[in-house]
Amino acid sequence: MRTRRGQCYPKVHMCRENDNRTVKRAVEFGREQMGCQKRLKVSPEIAGKYDFFDVLPDDLVLSILCKLSSTAGSPTDFTNVLITCKRLNGLGLHSLVLSKASQKMLAVKAKNWSESAHRFLKFCADSGNAEACYTLGMIRFYCLQNRGSGASLMAKAAISSHAPALYSLAVIQFNGSGGSKNDKDLRAGVALCARAAFLGHIDSLRELGHCLQDGYGVKQNIAEGRRFLVQANARELAAVLAATPSAAPASGSWLTWNPVDHHRHLIGAGCPLLSDFGCNIPAPEPHPASRFLSEWFSIRGGNSRPGLRLCSHSGCGRPETRRHEFRRCSACGAVNYCSRACQALDWKLRHKVECSPVERWAEEEGENEPNVNGGVVDNNGYEAMVES
Repeated sequence: MRTRRGQCYPKVHMCRENDNRTVKRAVEFGREQMGCQKRLKVSPEIAGKYDFFDVLPDDLVLSILCKLSSTAGSPTDFTNVLITCKRLNGLGLHSLVLSKASQKMLAVKAKNWSESAHRFLKFCADSGNAEACYTLGMIRFYCLQNRGSGASLMAKAAISSHAPALYSLAVIQFNGSGGSKNDKDLRAGVALCARAAFLGHIDSLRELGHCLQDGYGVKQNIAEGRRFLVQANARELAAVLAATPSAAPASGSWLTWNPVDHHRHLIGAGCPLLSDFGCNIPAPEPHPASRFLSEWFSIRGGNSRPGLRLCSHSGCGRPETRRHEFRRCSACGAVNYCSRACQALDWKLRHKVECSPVERWAEEEGENEPNVNGGVVDNNGYEAMVES
């Protein structure tokens, strides 16, 4: 009989002793001299030797599992290893292996959310995995409405220089999420954005650029803000080229120049390869945590609390934690965003086609703050936003 490895079970000799009908198994290949009590599966081709997997040291197996967890393309890639045998299951849940888990390995889907999925993310977070801390922190803060635990997990990831966690904490500070309007801390939000921007986070670069241009939480510096916006778009383009290196030269349709109306006078001999200025490049793939939030509230038909809105950018998924937390478009009032970065992305992807001015929309809510941009299109083609 053959096992799944293609090996044969060793031959067994049956004997009786002292008429008590006790059955003893004496396995071949000199195991009596080894004093080994555990039965080993050995193929005839390696007669006289141990099974290769059984003699591998734990350190080597852990090293292989760490490499697997860091390169896994989905949670099932790792789960299939855990169910292979008892030894792999035990070593696969070692803290060293879980600390190396990749972003895609932790990409839990909202429709598959369960207590076991929650427990697995908690194991990874306790092992020091910054990605797991951020993902579980976002789920707890926005979906499970456990604000304190979620914020502490994101802070733990931010301490490890996790750029998305730093940016998410900046958004929380900008909006005063989880608290009242008086809990906003614009200076703390700018500081967190600056740290994430230093690490090359595209949304943070874009957010910081708009803050500098508008003087939002920091002294106004239009030239410096412009520089951050250009850097954000350059990194965005580099990320697209790195993700699809073979497709970029073949199909240049996404690299076409479609300037918005107020930029048509800038057309010259060349065209800037910047998405903020009309260059059509593919939308960035959302982070698994953002994708989880979008799926979570989509399944539940929107925010679970009445009167609270979701960020209009489809790749975000963040909900309001109190009424009028997010800012609205000053022209149409039909969309709202948790941040300037989400507004910029949604304007390029969708809203610049759909936006149509509606007079006096702000009076419906009352007690709105004045529009610092005067309700006009700003320097980069986006409708200005006002607090709602």
